[in-house]
Amino acid sequence: MPCERKPMRYGHSEGHTDVTFDDAGKFIVTCGSDGDVRIWESLDDDDPRSINVGEKAYSLALKKRKLVTAGSNNTVQIHTFPEGDPDGILTRFTTHATHVAFNHSGSRVAAGSSDFMVKVVEVADSSQQKTLRGHDAPVLSVTFDPKDEFLVGSRIHYITFTSWPVLQKSNDVSTAKSLCRLGWQPKTAKLLAVPVGLKVHLYERDSWEHVSTLSDDMMTQPINVVAWSPCGQLLAAGSVGGFLTVWNAESKLCVERQKHEKGYTVCGLAWHPSGRQLAYTDTQGSLGLLDDLPTASSAPAVKAANDYDDLFDEDDDRAMDEGLSDTHSPAKRPVAGGDDDDDDDLMPATGRVKNRSSFLDDENSLDTVSLALGQGKYGDDDDAGSTVAPPTGPSLPLRPAYEGPLPTLPQKPFQPGSTPAHLTHRFMTWNSVGVVRGYNDDQDNAVDVEFHDTAVHHAMHLTNALGHTLADLSQEAVLLACPATDELASKLQCLHFSSWDANKEWIVDLPAGEDVRALVLGQGWAAAATSARTLRLFTVGGVQKEIFSLPGHVVSMAAHGEQLLVVYHRGTGFDGDQALGVQLLQLGRRKRQVIHGEPLPLSCKAHLAWLGFTAEGTPCYVDSEGVVRMLNRSLGNTWTPVCNTRETCKGKSDHFWVVAVHENPQQLRCIPCKGSRYPPTLPRPAVAILPFKLPLCQTTTEKGQMEEQYWRSTLLQNHYSFLSSSGYEIDDEGQNQNQKEQQELLMKMFALSCKLEREFRCMELAELMTQSVVTLAVRYASRSRRMNLAQRLNELAMEKANQLQEEQEQEEEEVQEEEHHTPRRKSPSQSRVSNVLDSMTSVRRPAPLGGPSGKQSKGPVLKPLAPKPKTKVSLIQRPWTGFQLWLEENRKSILADSPDLQETDVIKAAMGSFRSLSAEDRLVRGSDWDEIVLNPKIGRLRCVPEVGGELRGVGGARGC
Repeated sequence: MPCERKPMRYGHSEGHTDVTFDDAGKFIVTCGSDGDVRIWESLDDDDPRSINVGEKAYSLALKKRKLVTAGSNNTVQIHTFPEGDPDGILTRFTTHATHVAFNHSGSRVAAGSSDFMVKVVEVADSSQQKTLRGHDAPVLSVTFDPKDEFLVGSRIHYITFTSWPVLQKSNDVSTAKSLCRLGWQPKTAKLLAVPVGLKVHLYERDSWEHVSTLSDDMMTQPINVVAWSPCGQLLAAGSVGGFLTVWNAESKLCVERQKHEKGYTVCGLAWHPSGRQLAYTDTQGSLGLLDDLPTASSAPAVKAANDYDDLFDEDDDRAMDEGLSDTHSPAKRPVAGGDDDDDDDLMPATGRVKNRSSFLDDENSLDTVSLALGQGKYGDDDDAGSTVAPPTGPSLPLRPAYEGPLPTLPQKPFQPGSTPAHLTHRFMTWNSVGVVRGYNDDQDNAVDVEFHDTAVHHAMHLTNALGHTLADLSQEAVLLACPATDELASKLQCLHFSSWDANKEWIVDLPAGEDVRALVLGQGWAAAATSARTLRLFTVGGVQKEIFSLPGHVVSMAAHGEQLLVVYHRGTGFDGDQALGVQLLQLGRRKRQVIHGEPLPLSCKAHLAWLGFTAEGTPCYVDSEGVVRMLNRSLGNTWTPVCNTRETCKGKSDHFWVVAVHENPQQLRCIPCKGSRYPPTLPRPAVAILPFKLPLCQTTTEKGQMEEQYWRSTLLQNHYSFLSSSGYEIDDEGQNQNQKEQQELLMKMFALSCKLEREFRCMELAELMTQSVVTLAVRYASRSRRMNLAQRLNELAMEKANQLQEEQEQEEEEVQEEEHHTPRRKSPSQSRVSNVLDSMTSVRRPAPLGGPSGKQSKGPVLKPLAPKPKTKVSLIQRPWTGFQLWLEENRKSILADSPDLQETDVIKAAMGSFRSLSAEDRLVRGSDWDEIVLNPKIGRLRCVPEVGGELRGVGGARGC
C-alpha cells in the first residue's frame, strides 16, 4: 500500500530548516532561519513549544535528552530536552556552524563550519576538543561512523585522509548546489551514502570503493539530503526539486516516491525510530510527514526475468505516475514506441508504454523500472547480481515523450471556516452566526455549537455518534453531514432549533455510493453537494426540493439569504493552477442563475481558501495567497481584489484565517495564526480586524490614496442598489453619507488636478460628479482663472441637467402609464436646459410624490423603499438686478462721454458709478443686486450665486 502524505505545517520563516526525532519518537524537533527550535508532539500540534537559540539556526542534533544546535552566532549550543534550558556552549568558530551530529553513544558531537574546519567535542567536558583541518571549502555535512571509528565530513578523518571530488566547491553554504548531507548505514556501518548530483553513491567501509549507485529517472535536480532508516535497509533522499524517494539498498528498487506539494527544496530528513514515518522540512519553513512507509520486509522484491506484468502493481503505477520534475514537466527522456500510429501505442506523460505485454527492456529503453534495476541511463556497472536480463530482439525506434505542462492535483472540497478534518480538535465551521467545534479523541466524540449572540439560541453540546465531519450554522438551524461507511449510507442531519413544533430534528439518507462533500444553510432552505456531482435542495423543515447536476466536483459552497454560491472544478489545471468555476443562483420566488459557471480568478499557483458572502450579501472569497476578492455587480459581475492579508503578516510563515467580511464598515474579520494556517481551538482565538485596500498604483502619493478611497467606496456601495432591487429596506443615511464622501473625494482630486494643470484630467473627474458638484467645479475653475476648463465644465453641467430632466420625465411617464394606462406625449416646444452661466429658461416644477392621484403603487412582499424625489435644477427666469437696470438707463450717457470704450470698460465705469450711489438710491433700483467681480485680464465677469445655488448672467456678459 502507498504511504500517506500528511498536509504540511508552517513551522518557521522562509529559509533553511532541519528536523529530527527524539530517541523515543514522541517529539518532532525542527529549527529554522528564524532562530527558533520548535518541539512538536505531532504534526497536528497547534501550539508547539519554542526555544530561541539565536538569530538563525542551521542544524540540530538530539540524543539522550541533549539538544545541540548550530547557529549564526558562530557557536554550537546545548540545551536540555524537552525542557529547553540552556546548558552551555560546546564550541565556537570564526564563522557560523553549518552542521552538527552526535555519535552513536551520544558522548561526542561533531560540528562543521564555513571556516573549513571540523571540531569534535566531548559532551561531558567541552574543553576536550579536537580540530580537524584540511578542507578547502566550507563543510556542508558531518556524520559519525556507527562504530565510532570514522568521522565523515568533506573528507574521512582517521589515521590517513581519503577524499573524493564528488561536489563542486562553493565559497558559502548558501551558494552550494546541494547540502550533501551524508548518511552512514546504521548497525552494520557497511555503507556510506553520498548524494552526488542526481544519484546517491554507496561507498564500502574501509576500502572506500564505490560499490553501487541508487538513482531515479524522475529526479531532475540534485539530491540535497539522505537518511537511512533505523533498520539500515531503506535509504530516503530529498532533492532540490522537491522529490522524496525511498530505495531498498539491497535490491536498489525504488519502494516509495513522493513529490513535495509545492515543489520546494527538501533540506531536512529524519526517520521515526519505528521506521514507519519520515519527517521532512523545506526551504520555506514548512514541516511534512510521510506516514505508513513500507518496511524492508514489505518492500517489493526483484522479479524473475520476463515477468514484467508483475512489476507493475498498483503501488508502482501510482509512484511512477506521480513523478514530476521541478519545472512542472516530465523528465525529458526518450521512450520506446511501436512502428504504427495506433492509439494503443501512445506514450503517457510518465513515459511508460501502455501495452505492458510489449515492454522490452533493451539497452535503449529508459523506463522507470529498468532504471531501478540498474539497466538505464543512470545505472552502474555493479549490478551484475540483478536477476532481470535484457531480452534479445530488434530495438524499437525512439520518440520523445510529452514535454508540456503537467496537470495540477485537484483541490479537495472543504467547508468555509473549518480546519482540516484529521485534527482531533477542530473548527467544523466559524461564521457570523457562531462557531461549531468538533472533538474526536479517546475521551469524547462530540460537537459543540456556540452562538455569538446568545439571544439567537443557547449553546448546545451534541453527541457525534454518526461521525459527522461537515457542519454549517445559521440563525434557524444546524446542518451536519457524515460520510458513508461499509454499513451505513452518508447522512444529512438538521437540527431546526427555530421551529415552533416539538420535532426539531430530521435526517436524510443519501443514495448508495453518494457522499456529502459540501453543505450550506440559507434563509429557509438547505443545500448539499454530493460526490455524484449533484446538488440537492431541501427546505429547512426537511422537504426535498430541486435537484440538479454540477459541471464538476464541488469545492465549496456558501449562502446568504436567497443566494447560493457554488465553486466547482471546471476542468484540470496545469502548472500548479486550479481550474475552478463559479455559479451564483437566486433561490427566491423568481429563481434565476446570476453567474453561469464563469472561471473563478485565483492568484498564480494558489487554491481556494475561504468562500462566503459579506454581511451585506456580496459574494467574496480568499485564496491561499491571502488575496480577498469581491463581486463587482456594477462591472458585469467581475471579481475585484479588495485586500491582501499577506501584506499585514509579520512573518512569512504567519497567516490570517478569515471568518467574516463587512462592507459597512469596511472590515475584514480574521484570526491571526502565527506559524500556521489554522488557529487552535482552545483557548478561543481572538479576532482581528483588517482594513480594505484596493491594489491601485502609487498609493503612497496623495493622488493614489484619494483614487483608492474613491473606488473602494464606490465598490462597497454596490450592495445598496442590489438590496434595493431585491425589495429590502436600506439605510438611506448611510448611502447618502457614502455618496457625499465620494463627491468630496472627486472634488479634492479635481482641485489637485487643477493645481497640477491637468485640465483634461479635471474633465474626466467631472464626468463622475453629480450635476450639483459639477456646478461647484465651475466656480472653482473660474476662481482659478482657468476659463477654457470652466467653459467646458459649463457644457458638461448643462448635459447633466438635461439628463436629469429626462430621467424625471421618464419616471413621471411611467407613473402615469401605471395609473391611467395612457402614455403622456412630450410637447415639442418643451424647453431645454441652457448654459449654466447664461440666463436660464424655465422648466416645469416637480410632480407630487404620489402622482396626480396621490396613490402609492403596491409594494413587494419585503419592505420596499419609498421612491425619493430627485433634486431638480431650477431654471426659472429671474428679473434683472438693480445694477442691470441702472446700466441700461445710463449706457448712452456713459458712451457719450467716452465713445471709444469697449463693453468691458463700459461695465467697469458703470460699476464704479453705481457703487458711488447711496444706499437709498440702490434700493430704488432694486434690492436683489448681487456682487459682480471683474476679471480685467480676460475681460469677463464672474457671477456670485444667490441663496439656492442658482447662477445668473449679468449684463448679457457671458460668465465663466
